[in-house]
Amino acid sequence: MNLKTVRQDLPAGLVVFLVALPLCLGIAQASGLPPFVGLLTGVIGGLVVTSFSPSRFAVSGPAAGLVTIVVASVETLGSFSAFLLALVLAGIFQLLLGLVRAGRFIALVPGSVIKGMLAAIGILLIMQQIPVALGARGDSSLGAIFSGDFPFSTASIIVAAAGLLIMWLWSLPAVKKIKALGWIPGPLIAVLFGGLVTFYGERWQSDFNADLARISLPAFGSLRALAAELEAPDWQAWRNPSVYVVAMTLALVASLETLLSQQALNKLRPQHPSPSPNREMLAQGIGNTLAGLLGALPITAVIVRSSVNVSVGAQSKLSILLHGILLLLCGLWFSALLNVIPLASLAAVLLYTGYKLAAPRLFIEQIRLGAQQFVPFTIAIVGIITCGMLIGIGLGIATQILYSLYKSHRNAMHLTRCEDHYVLRLRQNLTFMHNPRLQHLLETIPENSVVVVEHDNVDYLDADVKAVLKDFGEKAPERGIRLSRWPVTVN
Repeated sequence: MNLKTVRQDLPAGLVVFLVALPLCLGIAQASGLPPFVGLLTGVIGGLVVTSFSPSRFAVSGPAAGLVTIVVASVETLGSFSAFLLALVLAGIFQLLLGLVRAGRFIALVPGSVIKGMLAAIGILLIMQQIPVALGARGDSSLGAIFSGDFPFSTASIIVAAAGLLIMWLWSLPAVKKIKALGWIPGPLIAVLFGGLVTFYGERWQSDFNADLARISLPAFGSLRALAAELEAPDWQAWRNPSVYVVAMTLALVASLETLLSQQALNKLRPQHPSPSPNREMLAQGIGNTLAGLLGALPITAVIVRSSVNVSVGAQSKLSILLHGILLLLCGLWFSALLNVIPLASLAAVLLYTGYKLAAPRLFIEQIRLGAQQFVPFTIAIVGIITCGMLIGIGLGIATQILYSLYKSHRNAMHLTRCEDHYVLRLRQNLTFMHNPRLQHLLETIPENSVVVVEHDNVDYLDADVKAVLKDFGEKAPERGIRLSRWPVTVN
C-alpha cells in the first residue's frame, strides 16, 4: 500500500459506504427485521470477512437475493432466533466446503452465464432505482410509474439527473486528464451535490425538500445501546430438523452467490493471481458464523457493491475496511449528518452502476460470438429477472450444456464421400448419446461402397456404440460394402 493507493481507496471506501448504507437498511426492512440488523451485517462483512478474504475488491454484506429465503426460513422455523442457529450452522457448513476445496467447482459455470448475471443485475438495479430517482419513498415498482398516482418529485428528479450528469462528465477523457479531479470519483461528487441540495434547498424554495426522500438511519448512543438490541441464537432449536435444511440451503445459496460474484468481479477487474474460491468460502463461513452469533443477516459477496468499489477506483482492501468502519461509526455518532443525503443521489449512483453492468456493447459482443454464447446469456438474464438468481443461473447453465452437447454431437463424427469411397472420421470418444448421429450417417452409405474409418484420436467407444458399428459391419458384406480400418471386430 502506497500513498497513491490510499489516495484512491479513501474516496472509494466513502462511496461504497454511501451505497451500502441504504442497501443494508433496506434489506433488513425487506426481511422484516430492524434496520440496525442490516447495518450490523454490513459491519461484519466489511471488517471480518474482508480481513480473511483473498479478494482485494469484493464487498461482502447482506444480499437482496437472500431476502426471500430469510423471510421464508423465519416463518418455517417460527422465530428469528431459531433462524440465527441455522445461520451459525450454515457458516460452519461453508467452512467445511472451503476445507474440502469445493470452491473449485465454480469454474464449471460458463462465462456467458456469468456475463448474463452481471447484465441481469444491472437491469434489475435500473428497474429498482428508476422509481427512487423519480421520487418514490417506499417500495414502488417500475410499473407504479404508469399507474397515475405515482408521487413524482421534482426535487428528486433534479438531484438524480444532476448526479447522472456529473458521473457522465467525470467519465469523459477530457475530465480524466485533469489530475486535480482524479482525486475524487464522480459518484462521490454526485452524492455530495445531493447533500448540498438538501442543505440549501429550503433556502431556494421553502417547500423544495418536502417531497425529497432521504436516508433514515436509526441512532444509537453507544455500543452498549447497540448490543442491547441484538438477538442471540436459540440453541434449543437444534432439535428441529428444519434448522438443518435451512442451514444447508443458506450455505449453498450464499456460497454460490459469493463465488459467482467473485467470478463476475474478476471479469470487471482481473486480479493476478485470481483469488482462491476455497479461501473465500472460509472467509464467508467465518463471517456467517459470527453473523448468526451476533444476530445479523446472512452474508455474501455482493456484486453491486463490489462493482461500485471497482468503478470508483479502489486499489486495495482499504476501501472495503473503511466502508465497514464507517457503517459502524455512522450508527453511533453520524446518523444526523448522513440523513441529509437524498435517496435520489444514491439512486443515480446505482443507475450509473447498473448501466455499466448492462452496457449495450456487452449485448453486441455476445451477439457477435454467435448463438452458442448469446442464447444462454439471454436466457440467464430473463431467468434471473423473472424467476430469481438461482433459477436464472440454472437455466443459463442448462442452455449452455444443451448447446455444447449439440455442437459436440455434430462435430464428433463426419462423413465425406469421394466417388464410391466414404470416409467416416471419428474425432472424439463416443458414448451411447452419439448413437442417433452415428446411425444416421451409416444409413446414408449406399451399397457397393468402400468405407474407411479414421479413429486415431479415439481412446474410448461406449459398448452401445460398438454394438452399432458391429451390427453395420456384419451386414456390410450382404450389401457389397467393403470396410477398412473398422474400429470393432466383425465376425
